[in-house]
Amino acid sequence: MRIFQVINVRWFNATAWYAITLSRLLADAGHEVTVLTQAGTDSEKRAQELGLNTVSVDLNTTNPVRFAAATRHIIQLLRTHRPHIVNCHRGEGFFLWGILKLMGFPFKLVRTRGDQRPPRSDAFNRWLHANIADAVVVTNRRMANYFLDKMRTPGNGLWLIHGGVDTERFTFDQKKRESVRAEFGFAPDNVVVGLLGRFDRVKGHKETIRAVARLRDHYGLTNIRLFLIGFDTAMTSSQIEEWIAEYGVKDITHISGKRNDVEACISALDVGVVASLWSEAIARSALEIMACERPLVSTNVGVMPDLVSPPVLIEPEDSDAIAEAVATLCSDAAVREEVLATQKRTMSQLTLEEFLKRSLNLYHSLLDEE
Repeated sequence: MRIFQVINVRWFNATAWYAITLSRLLADAGHEVTVLTQAGTDSEKRAQELGLNTVSVDLNTTNPVRFAAATRHIIQLLRTHRPHIVNCHRGEGFFLWGILKLMGFPFKLVRTRGDQRPPRSDAFNRWLHANIADAVVVTNRRMANYFLDKMRTPGNGLWLIHGGVDTERFTFDQKKRESVRAEFGFAPDNVVVGLLGRFDRVKGHKETIRAVARLRDHYGLTNIRLFLIGFDTAMTSSQIEEWIAEYGVKDITHISGKRNDVEACISALDVGVVASLWSEAIARSALEIMACERPLVSTNVGVMPDLVSPPVLIEPEDSDAIAEAVATLCSDAAVREEVLATQKRTMSQLTLEEFLKRSLNLYHSLLDEE
């Protein structure tokens, strides 16, 4: 099967991760995959590092001359590669692919919505998604309901395909746990709470820091420790450290910095936290924490209600609720085991193999219609 994955995403965010992971899986399965990217972006670099065939096309431009040049380039690519499937992972350029399809280029058009922001529900956009796209893929139930209710997308044209995680890499490892805990000075009896994610206000670092302070000061958990697995992106470590100082937890907090052994850092945790204020349409970090068999406390944003059971699902910005959920996991073995068992059942459906299988089921179903 010849497939174009259109990934005009500047940053290597969750949308780009989903698209590039899928591209690699398809290529490894023997399909001819061409990844269309923006030149010089993190997404292009990551795709190339994975050995994927990339072609840079400026679909994000607002300059009419450049857009015309991009259109000519795409037409040339269509004539050269003759893809069976074109999968657009961003809205920019989606209209252009729709026009090209109407012009008679014989590909099936898929729009994958890996962004938590809902699309405009105007008449034109509803028509584009329902009548021009051959299928719409969403990555969580909230977005699926939006497309059904607001976008009026036919149910048979809407596919819910969660991302997948590499369960061979992301698995609990006792030796790696002990190594990382020793490196950062965590004692065997310390309860290490961790947040995995880029340094960005949306990720809820402030709320997690405050929750850990509350766990020590109000719950009496003197052995509590905080491990922030991440590095400077939209925010700097110094900004994060201001909150650490404000809530008085500098002596029990460590920041990992950029690491190549994220799975080992996750194994070092006793409880994982996703405290995001919004977003999490795909929740890569949550999948990795759950795959490593660490119990997860999460806010109920984006895809998280699809993944996490109610006892540890809380409202955004509620530090007290984070603290209470973590305290329960630490004190109630039955709740902890129930959470872990639920996560195990969930993760059995969210492997890379399942991700590839469901995506191929979609592609084959479109081609079988011909």
